[in-house]
Amino acid sequence: MAKFVRVQTPNGISYGRMASPAGPVELLNAPAWEGGQPTGHVFGLGHVKLLAPCEPSKIVCVAHNFLGNAEERKQPVPKRPLVFFKPPSSLVGPGDAIVRPRASRKVQHEAELAIVIGRRCHRVTAAYARAFGAGVTCFNDVTARDIQAEEGYFARCKGFDTFSPIGPWIEEGPVDIDAATIRCKVNGEVRQTGTGKDLIFEPWELVAYVSSIMTLNPGDIVATGTPIGTADLVDGDVCEVEIDGVGSLRNPVVNEA
Repeated sequence: MAKFVRVQTPNGISYGRMASPAGPVELLNAPAWEGGQPTGHVFGLGHVKLLAPCEPSKIVCVAHNFLGNAEERKQPVPKRPLVFFKPPSSLVGPGDAIVRPRASRKVQHEAELAIVIGRRCHRVTAAYARAFGAGVTCFNDVTARDIQAEEGYFARCKGFDTFSPIGPWIEEGPVDIDAATIRCKVNGEVRQTGTGKDLIFEPWELVAYVSSIMTLNPGDIVATGTPIGTADLVDGDVCEVEIDGVGSLRNPVVNEA
């Protein structure tokens, strides 16, 4: 199945699709999930830069959606999804730097599987939510943990620029989410590991739940929560989020200048 991308080419920014992780990239005149058609231009993967693969109106995240993570954060298992927002301005793509702001001394990774919405989605049922997804991608819910502990809110601690790496593409599917392993590596060392079946609320149930609160627009992101093992990132690290059947999202870490 196709991998949907958004790329910087010598002629500007375009949406595209690939048949394999090695490319090439076939450019489209609009996002694939909005009916984008081939423009006739094709680029080798080495001749474009992969960007964040979508441009959301909102990023909806879910807290404590892995049993181990709820215990790690010393929080009760939620009875319903605990949702919060991250600003679209926090998005960066594969290869872009995660910038540790001067305001925080404890920035941590959170590897997550994310659903990208492909059709306007309003009050859908879980049984039909899958039909509203453009596909699945890797997401890193970077968090300033010391600010979170101090303030108790999921706004400033998660909203800094560069705190939402996503990509490298949107996997159209099919992806067996229950069987897929979600892992985070830092400098090649595995820090987090979990599988889709460990989620308290499964992804399409989350899409349905969020759509009962707010309309989800094409390109919007629903991030589904992180496994146990969140840990600090420091200047010079390379953080990698991997999801079986989806891909690998790599981002270097730098201190704010």
